Amino acid sequence: MMLIPRRKGSFDLFDDFFKDDDFFSQRTNALMKTDIKEKKDKYVVEMDLPGYEKDNINIELNSGYLTVSASVNKETKDGDDEKYVRQERFYGECSRSFYVGDEVEKEDIEAEFKNGILKIDIPKKEEKKIETAKKIEIK
Repeated sequence: MMLIPRRKGSFDLFDDFFKDDDFFSQRTNALMKTDIKEKKDKYVVEMDLPGYEKDNINIELNSGYLTVSASVNKETKDGDDEKYVRQERFYGECSRSFYVGDEVEKEDIEAEFKNGILKIDIPKKEEKKIETAKKIEIK
């Protein structure tokens, strides 16, 4: 039986993923639109990263948290005869993190970047059983 990894104070694997209270998180989420599908044996994360290059995308797993970060550099042009009237394209760095469980190992995760979409397969792992408290008899 596969269990969804849980941690103290969390109800589901991706609870933290969709909690965005501050302005920066909302802006980042707008840039890194993400869909998460649950399959029988894995989760599939699909993240839109249009305009990014594969070499500028980084995926890290640390203490049960998966972090995706990406950067895009602004092209600079010299010249006094031009200035931006409006600028909507994003330049800089952004990242998103979410809890995937302490049982998931780096080697278990597969990622592919194609046509501006990052696809990450995260296997479901059984949660390690925590022993329940056992009463010790006093003699």
